[in-house]
Amino acid sequence: MARARKDIPKAKEVTETVAVVEEHPITRTLEENYMPYSMSVIISRAIPEIDGFKPAHRKLLYMMYKNGLLNGQRKKSATIVGDTMKLNPHGDASIYETMVRLTSGNEALLHPFIDSKGSFGKQYSKMAYAAARYTEAKLEPICAEIFGGIDKDAVDFKDNYDGTMKEPVLLPTSFPNVLVSANKGIAVGLASDICSFNLAEVCDAAIAVIREGIDTPLTDILKAPDFSTGGLLLYDKQELENIYKTGKGSFRLRAKYNYEKSGNIIEITEIPYTTYTEVIIDRLAELIKAGRLKEISDVRDETDLNGLKIAIDLKRGTDPDKLMKRLYKLTTLEDTFKCNFNILIAGTPHLLGVAEILDEWHAYRCECLSRELFHELRKKEERLHLLKGLEKILLDIDKAIAIIRSTKNDRDVVPNLAAGFDIDETQAEFIADIKLRNLNKEYILRQTAEIEKLMKEIADIEGILKSKRRMDNLIIKQLEKIKEKYGKPRKTRIITEDDTVETEEEEELIPDTPVYAVMSREGYFKKILPSSLRMNDTQKFKDGDEQVFFEQLSERTELLFFTSSAQCYKSSMSEFDNTKASALGDFVGTKLEFESGEKFTFMAATNDYSEKLFILFENGKSVMIPLEAYKTKTHRKKLTGAVSSSSPVVAAFTVKDKCDIFIKTKAGRGLLIPSELIPEFQSRSSGGSQTIALRKGDVPVYAEPCAQGAYPDMVRKRKIPSPGEIL
Repeated sequence: MARARKDIPKAKEVTETVAVVEEHPITRTLEENYMPYSMSVIISRAIPEIDGFKPAHRKLLYMMYKNGLLNGQRKKSATIVGDTMKLNPHGDASIYETMVRLTSGNEALLHPFIDSKGSFGKQYSKMAYAAARYTEAKLEPICAEIFGGIDKDAVDFKDNYDGTMKEPVLLPTSFPNVLVSANKGIAVGLASDICSFNLAEVCDAAIAVIREGIDTPLTDILKAPDFSTGGLLLYDKQELENIYKTGKGSFRLRAKYNYEKSGNIIEITEIPYTTYTEVIIDRLAELIKAGRLKEISDVRDETDLNGLKIAIDLKRGTDPDKLMKRLYKLTTLEDTFKCNFNILIAGTPHLLGVAEILDEWHAYRCECLSRELFHELRKKEERLHLLKGLEKILLDIDKAIAIIRSTKNDRDVVPNLAAGFDIDETQAEFIADIKLRNLNKEYILRQTAEIEKLMKEIADIEGILKSKRRMDNLIIKQLEKIKEKYGKPRKTRIITEDDTVETEEEEELIPDTPVYAVMSREGYFKKILPSSLRMNDTQKFKDGDEQVFFEQLSERTELLFFTSSAQCYKSSMSEFDNTKASALGDFVGTKLEFESGEKFTFMAATNDYSEKLFILFENGKSVMIPLEAYKTKTHRKKLTGAVSSSSPVVAAFTVKDKCDIFIKTKAGRGLLIPSELIPEFQSRSSGGSQTIALRKGDVPVYAEPCAQGAYPDMVRKRKIPSPGEIL
């Protein structure tokens, strides 16, 4: 028989809890979560400060300085990286990558800060650098100018991330390193791209700004940027003056080459700072494979311990100079450096011109020197104070000995000496610590002889601290010494614009091959060879995207891409790679380096700029602009103020001959109007005139050209109006 079951206690009733739904506006999320992250990236990571360093650079160099690597022997890079993690907790890989760029072996800087041994890669190559356990490093002598005064309270210090040690907020650089060392940083919504300048020229420019003020013209002193990879800089004085004034702009760099006649070889020995040998060689191979460089038989990378070299074997009868001018256009053997001089000043980003940067550095340097001199002043005053106490016992050394001997307790020695000679306790402590053997007249006279010298030095320091002119002269003197000691000849040679090659000659070098151009609404462009396009091919686009342009063009056709910021980016069919209908194509925003936030709006294609550009705006206005207004003599890639920004663009296309233009609105209304009735303006930024009257809430949504006289068929097929008639 089964045992009786004991009573099982009833389970407690579960009380149902209702989750509280709290509204959290996106603006609050951005403010509380995203903004702190953004500011951290801007202030503590990506943007350099007035000393020319980002926090990662500063932490690494300071730890090397603290470890005695300014004058000592090289240490393993792995050891240096490990020590730097006491200040920088972001991982050894990122620290070592930072270190690589600062080394002499990498050749990224005109004046490297780290003397390296081992393989650290090259600025002009994608070649990988050796692991940290295989390489060694120490500080270069120029770092003495970076750290001078750091142990004399020249700069503020702060706690490291765990509060176990101190690190400098800035380094007291005694020359404008911010303009000497090339620097690039991408933050959140903000970027910085600072080109490097020749140290000797920068010192001269700084001296000029200190003496003559911020309005000093600098182009004759600071001739142009200078890069560690050398190359040729195409000099445009007006553009450089704009960069020097505003901190924004661009200039072009070219590769340097030699022609070896005996071997019929072009040897490229210097390339633009912005590109790599692998990129150039891959592009040349691609062009040769596509049949666009039939003059070249072979390309080799012959870079070795002697430096960079790309060898191009030519076929018989090839003109090397003419070929190079073509390669400058087709490859990154000619490239653009875009300047964006964003710098942190007191924790706030500022876009500054060169003279403004030098003026800010001058103010910062004055502060560092003042603190350093004040520190020295305090030390000398303290020393003078002690020696004056020592001078007093010189009058009666026996009395001092008698006071010490007659004092029973050790703690009373200092007070008794102070009372006996009318000196303070600090002076008495100094006297009491003198060894017995030094309590003689000769020793005391030798020590007190320093008093007069100290008084002169103190007076001199006080004079400098009180006089702006003397402070400026001290800075100028330091700059002159640095220029003499570390100045080097320019590496990047300055050349004037080469206009010897006519556009027609350049076009002859590009084959007049027919190709198809396909453009999508989201900004994806395809160049497709007729042989690759079959009748049943379906163009591939991203979800939600669609085709807005399809036309057979030529390799020589020039392309104009217009953006939401009213800017026009110029390119050509020959600059795009061949693709297939099944591919997405090139995203023009990346290919042509659109500015942040810019979006593609419409495209125009032309061979001779003889067409007119019709533009319809959302406000119902339209305009005809001769396409010749977008033609430039030089190879400018970007035009600002390309269209009116008064109203968004609804539709745009080129018109060569007279035609009718059909416009449709959101409400289903339409207008068919002859193209010659659309007003023509020469100005690119013209807003046009009212073309279609709009009712409240109605906007144009579509426009297309059609042949004149064909409107009866269009009326029957599409139910659209006759010319001038509105439905």
